[in-house]
Amino acid sequence: MPTTLGSLRRLVLTPSLASVTFAGRGFPVTPTESTERLEAVPQAVVCGFEWGIDARSLWEVERRLGLVEPEQRGFAYEGATMAFTVLDAMGRGHRTRDLLAGSGQPHIFLAYIGIGFAMARLPRPLWPKVLPDLTGTPYHPTMSWLAVDGYGFDLAYFHTRRWVDEQRRPKPYPWQGAPEYFQRAVDQGIGRALWFIHGGSPANVAAAVRGFGADRQGDLWSGVGLASTFAGGGTAEGLAGLRDAAGPHRAELAQGSVFASRARAYAGFVPAHSEVASTSLTGLSVEAAAKVADACAVDGRTPGAAGGPPPYELWRANVREHFREAGPSPRPAPGPAARAE
Repeated sequence: MPTTLGSLRRLVLTPSLASVTFAGRGFPVTPTESTERLEAVPQAVVCGFEWGIDARSLWEVERRLGLVEPEQRGFAYEGATMAFTVLDAMGRGHRTRDLLAGSGQPHIFLAYIGIGFAMARLPRPLWPKVLPDLTGTPYHPTMSWLAVDGYGFDLAYFHTRRWVDEQRRPKPYPWQGAPEYFQRAVDQGIGRALWFIHGGSPANVAAAVRGFGADRQGDLWSGVGLASTFAGGGTAEGLAGLRDAAGPHRAELAQGSVFASRARAYAGFVPAHSEVASTSLTGLSVEAAAKVADACAVDGRTPGAAGGPPPYELWRANVREHFREAGPSPRPAPGPAARAE
């Protein structure tokens, strides 16, 4: 049962399901079956947040999350992580650590993004408290840059005029000791948001990316690749067109797709749309793309050189270089799953 205080926090902090739909956000999206599935993503995040902000125990939250269908479960964990991060940062506790060291570990990629959603609602003086100590768990702290990605997504999704239309840049922050990289990670999240803002329309997403300065487009394309592969919403034909539209940034688009494949494979559930997207954007199955991610990984326990890129960016650079060396990826004929999408 929820607590009284938890219920009050939920009423104050939780957006309604209607408010996170494309129509509710005022996004220029024509409703289709694909866009309905895509907008279920932020709704799953909202559900996870409600359960996390309202619950008496970790067991109760985990039980509810376990009832979510596998394709959306990671997004619900994203929301629960957001809630626990807010609670831990504003008070005392280790809810976030307990969740991510336990049942949330398979969803760690999305969980970091949930931490970023919390950052968008917390004052910066509390940010040093948002990242739990997950020493010894896979991908920590390298992938914690996805928290900054999540922060950028939240800015673009909920304050689109300022961060997309006006293309503002947030003040740098020394995340993992690399303030000079903060804006780039934010742009990766904005790129992910563009996929949602335009309902997975390749032409509209590509036009939106091109509307930004040239120095930002590579990271935006990376975010597009991650969102389109993990969340879905595209067809094989449309995604092939998206790959063509990326032009000189195909390697960045492929890199984002590869990270999404690694995340899906790590979570243990790969939906058909992720296979379609991976094949269309990289020429590889999700399994093969995840192996590329592993082969390109760097030791995140070793900090990057002072003033240089963090290990997260070195990993991304290795993946991009893999695709630049491989040249244009083949375009296999779509199989039954691709045609069904």
